Amino acid sequence: MRRPLIGTILLTAAALGCESDPVLVPVDNPAAPRALDAYYYAGVVKVTWELGPGWDGETFRVYSRRVTDPDYFFIAEVTSCAAGLCSYEDRNVLAGQTYEYYVSAVDPTSGVETPSDYSVEVFVPQPVPPPVPLGLDVVALDNANYLRWSDNARDASDFALYRAYLDNGDGTAFLLGETDSEGFLDLLAGNGGTYTYFVTAVDDQGHESARGSAASGTPRPDYHGEWVYDFFAQPQLSGFRFQVDELANPIVSGGAPERHFRLETDAAGWWLVPGPGVAIYPNGFPTTALKCGVAADDGCLDVTRAPGSGYVPQDVALFAQTSYVMRVPGDDGQTHYGVIRVEMLGYDQNDNPLMIFDWAYQLQANNPDLSPPR
Repeated sequence: MRRPLIGTILLTAAALGCESDPVLVPVDNPAAPRALDAYYYAGVVKVTWELGPGWDGETFRVYSRRVTDPDYFFIAEVTSCAAGLCSYEDRNVLAGQTYEYYVSAVDPTSGVETPSDYSVEVFVPQPVPPPVPLGLDVVALDNANYLRWSDNARDASDFALYRAYLDNGDGTAFLLGETDSEGFLDLLAGNGGTYTYFVTAVDDQGHESARGSAASGTPRPDYHGEWVYDFFAQPQLSGFRFQVDELANPIVSGGAPERHFRLETDAAGWWLVPGPGVAIYPNGFPTTALKCGVAADDGCLDVTRAPGSGYVPQDVALFAQTSYVMRVPGDDGQTHYGVIRVEMLGYDQNDNPLMIFDWAYQLQANNPDLSPPR
């Protein structure tokens, strides 16, 4: 709301002729601030205005009062503006009160002030944030984590957006970004590190909820369109070893001692044959994808967590559109989990049996999370 103000021209005394004969002469007023505005957001009233066309480097004074007060109070002096726009943030405000503001341009030499043509009123509401977002889940991807959560905060009529934070673990947090959907993709997360997050909800007046429950994710490499040959047809291209990055070739000889598995076929079918020190969970998991990531539909099925026990060091029958989990020795000498998803079992142009598959590998030792549950 705007209220008109009456500007006052101040006079200054100048001695002309002799000191006993002062003459009053008018002093040019500094240009009045223009386009005065003010609004409330997140516990702060921000007052903004524009430079007048005749502005000549003058500073500005901001005045305020509660509408129930008889007089204005000088609250701030602003000495610099950016691109013709000036602002001041008043944090000394109380909920449930209405405040009135005006701004004056001040000549630094004479002290003459020219107020804005009007004042503005701002009501400070009670800070009632939306509900805390529930059900945070982190899907570990390749060099990224995808956060998703419930839409319960939308029950608030004034809901505006969410804020996603990285929990530093020492009582501090880093704001990753804002979103108006129940999902956030953290592209700063790197493979092999565990990252912990929480989410808050914000209303249209900037009131932020308490933090929701934290959840963690550990990105790990996953690759698509790999293939190996049958050991009896192409032995040098039949073995596979999980790798920590895409620069290392995962295809090894089927007889290499460092292999994690090799492919074999016989009259009974196709077989996943474990390498030295490797154990395979004997039951495959029918899946629709290696992982159900950001754009996955509701019917997407993946393997979210490696089973805790039941692994066997023996051959396991292979079937297409099925995922298989392995417990393998890593380059660090510790136990790691990996998963492959068989896309196709078939033959090449020379009638050599081969398997095309996708794979993912958990870089953290003994961490069974292949991606958190949907």
